[in-house]
Amino acid sequence: MLALVILAGAGSWLLLRGQEDPDLPAAAVEIEPLWVTNLNDSLSNALSSLPVMDQVVDSFMTFWNLQGVSLSIVRNDSLLYARGYGKADAATPMTPGTRLRLASVSKLLTAIGIMRLQEQGKVFLETPVFGPLGVLNEYDAYIRDDNYYLMTVEHLLRHQGGFSSRGGDVMFSTLTFMRNHGLSQPPSPDLVVRKEVARRLAFEPGSDQEYSNFGYLLLSLIIEKVSGMSYADFMQQEVFAPALCSGFDLGGNYLKDRLPGESRYFTQPDDTPCPSFDGKYASVERCYGGNYISGLYGAGGWIGTTPELARLVCATDGRGPVPDILDPFSVRQMTTYFDDDTFGLGWVDCRPSGEWTRTGSFAGTSALIKVYPDGECWVLVTNTSTWRGSRFTRNTAALCQNLRSRFSDQLPARDLFREN
Repeated sequence: MLALVILAGAGSWLLLRGQEDPDLPAAAVEIEPLWVTNLNDSLSNALSSLPVMDQVVDSFMTFWNLQGVSLSIVRNDSLLYARGYGKADAATPMTPGTRLRLASVSKLLTAIGIMRLQEQGKVFLETPVFGPLGVLNEYDAYIRDDNYYLMTVEHLLRHQGGFSSRGGDVMFSTLTFMRNHGLSQPPSPDLVVRKEVARRLAFEPGSDQEYSNFGYLLLSLIIEKVSGMSYADFMQQEVFAPALCSGFDLGGNYLKDRLPGESRYFTQPDDTPCPSFDGKYASVERCYGGNYISGLYGAGGWIGTTPELARLVCATDGRGPVPDILDPFSVRQMTTYFDDDTFGLGWVDCRPSGEWTRTGSFAGTSALIKVYPDGECWVLVTNTSTWRGSRFTRNTAALCQNLRSRFSDQLPARDLFREN
């Protein structure tokens, strides 16, 4: 008869398989390590070092005046390399366990949440957003443009909902919104939606695409409506916990809101101060009060570490050995290439070669996920913004490609996701 004994130690689990036979030789007992469940605490810079590659990263940081960078590299669902460079704040070095704002990489997490709900039969890509059969039909009374009733969940995921930021992105114009509507406090998501859906759409849903942060706020509210849970609770219970990720949280706005283990953020020395998003301060550092981070929800509010972000990708890539939390059909839906002008579901670019890209940036943050056809995944997040803004992710993508071509064959053959 098979006997199973589970031992806990150092935050991870070991499963011992053997037979209930007192004469069984010790050598016949197989010890199978399971996944590390405290990944952020188990990793350190000392575990990952390729001196020449690290020098290239250091030089890149010097050129762009970056204070800190976190880099994790996966191949075939195995974490080969996880290292922090520079500093998380004046007194603390960056490590693999340092938590960082993820900006629009948060949209990928939200898309995974939607796909989980679809697999549970609670919402579907073709589900209407508004109208009698719509998820958010409580807002129908505010709609003045019938094109809203053509909008589906998939349109929101692909930035095809019909929204435009040409008059200003409501998700990054909180102070203007407050002044326009006579508010003394930042608006609730409910109020933002009520005011925004009263405006005409820029195009018929599905006929074009324009990047929309507001569309991902709607997706966050859809998750809340169909799950019966807060957006944050659903993501923790149905996305992060099944993927064995414990370090994701929705971030705060000011330095005083910094969470345990979270990096400090930096802008360039010549960056111009700005009024705070809530009107409380006439002049703030742009990365601390310039944007309403906690109001972004699934459009850009998450913080996390690069190793756990890499593990979440592994749990949603249709490969093994990391157990997937999405079925193969959902993965195909998220990553299918249509044409050069169509976003993936959550992914900003899915190439016919099998290369997937997700980027994110705002003041103090630049984030990149690159999944390559050969099974490598590179995750790089900075705690410093540059004058190039969102275009800086092209430079970090070029850095990853350079490092891949020069050092990929020197990466150690191991798996830091597993206890050794």
